[in-house]
Amino acid sequence: MKVYLVGGAVRDELLARPSGDRDWVVVGATPAEMIEAGYQPVGRDFPVFLHPQTHEEYALARTERKTAPGYRGFVVHAAPEVTLEDDLARRDLTINAMARDAEGALVDPHGGQRDLQARVLRHVSPAFAEDPVRILRLARFAARLHDFSVAPETMALMRAMVEAGEVDALVAERVWQELARGLMEAKPSRMFELLRECGALARLLPEVDRLWGVPQRAEYHPEVDTGVHLMMVLDMAARLDANLAVRFACLGHDLGKGTTPADVLPRHIGHEMRSRKLVRSLCERWKVPTDCRELAEVVAMEHGNVHRSGELNAAAVLRLLERCDALRRPQRFDELLLACECDARGRLGKEAEPYPQRERLATALRAALAVDSAPIAEAAAARGLQGPAVGDAVREARVAAIAAAL
Repeated sequence: MKVYLVGGAVRDELLARPSGDRDWVVVGATPAEMIEAGYQPVGRDFPVFLHPQTHEEYALARTERKTAPGYRGFVVHAAPEVTLEDDLARRDLTINAMARDAEGALVDPHGGQRDLQARVLRHVSPAFAEDPVRILRLARFAARLHDFSVAPETMALMRAMVEAGEVDALVAERVWQELARGLMEAKPSRMFELLRECGALARLLPEVDRLWGVPQRAEYHPEVDTGVHLMMVLDMAARLDANLAVRFACLGHDLGKGTTPADVLPRHIGHEMRSRKLVRSLCERWKVPTDCRELAEVVAMEHGNVHRSGELNAAAVLRLLERCDALRRPQRFDELLLACECDARGRLGKEAEPYPQRERLATALRAALAVDSAPIAEAAAARGLQGPAVGDAVREARVAAIAAAL
């Protein structure tokens, strides 16, 4: 039995980057021998075990054979005679198909180290085409290693996969998993640009794909192109270290501009409502988590009002807070404000500009939350007020507090 460190840990070590979990491949063992040695079986689709002390994953060397469309259409073969080279040959990219043996020697049959040095993402073999998830994975790696290019033959293969309908067989859970991970990388725009280049974006996220080539008013958007703007917003969200919900809200905030009638361009009247409907549809299709969906919907509807909030008086500011459910969900409102800042600064020449609306509305919310509604309601009731009139008294107190704070 021989054990090898494989995949991402080897790649990241060669790149001098911090690595996450370490994965191991075991050659020359059976599942029974692994269990007898104290390893805990956890693999559902193929033999994977947890180390008894470190709890790191150890997988038996395996090969795969394509039997049906999609990423689940494989038959896995794991046996003692499967070699390390056999196992590495089934991996997606050359930079992920390297290993280190027990003595630390590098095993690199597909030139992964060479491609790391050349900053190239290249598929290992034609078997890449058998798993459409690999298109998403490559795009995600491009968002992380954003100074890497894609080998021309790999891009050609991905285009052929899209044309053959492979991405149409992807299941929602895997699509969302890869999109979410890509959104959290250092330059998320790279993921969407590569998906667009190979044609997968139009199949998976047509609402996003149709934004390129749609003009906006240059006085507000010097970059003009809506797709270009969206990419700048996503990269600004990464620059500001936004969480996943905020980054997804940035992705969906302007989807409605892709459906603006041509005769009214470059204006986008009513795009907010259209954006919310498209966000909702996208979320249903890919089973996006509730927190991401809810924030994306409110950002789609209210980002324009937040941008214009410096012109609002205290009463109008309170109405904005109420529409955003900020009094009940102040943390989500903070996320909304961050998404709006990303939108405002994700524009050509605007990247370093301040966004005072964020602090002004945060101040207004703190003032509104500081109002103790109980004694105000009691005093109103003592004056004979009932029902909505009591609520109006509380609202008046909040408006006064906001006005004083602003």
